[in-house]
Amino acid sequence: MTPAIITTFLGFALLRMPLAFALGLASLIGLYVGGMDFSVLPQRMMHSVNSFPLMAIPLFMLAGELMVAAGILQRLVDFANSLVGRVHGGLAHVAIVAGMVLAAVSGAAVASASALGSSLVPSMRQQYDTGYSSAVVASAANLGAIIPPSNAMIVYALMAGSSVSVGGLFMAGVIPGLLLAVGFMGLASFIAMRRRYPLVGGEIGLKHVLVQTWRALPILLMPVVVVGGIVTGAFTPTEGAAIAVVYALLIGFFVTRKLRLADLPKAMFNAAVTAAMVGALIAFASTMTFAFTIDLIPMQLSSWLQGVTSDPLIFLLLVMALLIAVGMFIESNAAYIMLVPLLAPIALAYGIDPLLFGFLFVMNLVVGMMTPPVGVLLFVMCGISKISLNELMKSAWPFIVFQYVVLIACIAFPGIVTWLPRALGY
Repeated sequence: MTPAIITTFLGFALLRMPLAFALGLASLIGLYVGGMDFSVLPQRMMHSVNSFPLMAIPLFMLAGELMVAAGILQRLVDFANSLVGRVHGGLAHVAIVAGMVLAAVSGAAVASASALGSSLVPSMRQQYDTGYSSAVVASAANLGAIIPPSNAMIVYALMAGSSVSVGGLFMAGVIPGLLLAVGFMGLASFIAMRRRYPLVGGEIGLKHVLVQTWRALPILLMPVVVVGGIVTGAFTPTEGAAIAVVYALLIGFFVTRKLRLADLPKAMFNAAVTAAMVGALIAFASTMTFAFTIDLIPMQLSSWLQGVTSDPLIFLLLVMALLIAVGMFIESNAAYIMLVPLLAPIALAYGIDPLLFGFLFVMNLVVGMMTPPVGVLLFVMCGISKISLNELMKSAWPFIVFQYVVLIACIAFPGIVTWLPRALGY
């Protein structure tokens, strides 16, 4: 079955068929070749999405949509501007800080890119060139899948099974996420000074900072309440996502007072469309994973890799190289769903910390969202800024390289990833 499935999937993918349908049709053909009952397809699909933890994804997406509709972005921008506006590359710093806070609200890179891009690029391009402005926003948005809560980490934990917890993965992303944010800001300052961009923010004053912090405080408290509750065990990730939705409604109706009942259908529709895409990928890919298991592919792959090397570090580097290539061509959710069930058990057999492997897996594919030819964030920003991919890539490559530097640092010094979750008992 496996050769038929892989060949069919690659053929449909090259024809630009949506990956969910390519997975489904490839699985169907594989079942036919293997002489299996087609009733396996709906059974496996239903079993894979009938999951309580999976409900956290649409709920976090809805919370992010509601917070954006509630007008939180302007408060976040004002807060960030009060802190870092009057430095070299101040507007870029504002975008990065706003992206970091928005990441702790939405949990999704694409949603953050859409919100930040439409709000900040018009003002940034008055001081910077459009390619640089778009690259900064794309990099800031990419923090959405690293800083908790993260929908990507929820999908990974679901695919990996009991070997890793959502809360543990969330905490694994905190220190690397902060390193990325600080590094992006350093790059922004270096580029701004090299290109002699002007200082544009107002003077930094304690009173102004306190006023803007107070205005943004209800928004800043949301990730503390939601992620803190998940980490301390007060509620599950799904319950935390539901609390985030309620919190977003309260912020929109009673704090910013910009959320209207008429905004709710659009927010729910947008969240439903994105969640349905993820659900379809999981449902169709589950049958493919089932066929691989019937053909003993995980065992054969494990035996082959252990025959190639017995060194866990070499195995980890081989997987990271594979994921760099995968991230360039395959949408990240599809990659999680297809590869995690195959590779996560092998990593355990090598004795690799499941939290470390899970975070590195997620971060590698997150960087893939900014690498051509299928970097989804690049296409989002090109659409918002109305520029070509080549123009965007001229300014984006330093930020992409830095993300890989942090990835390598996490491999060389695993404590960057594992110290915080282990300190919290994961």
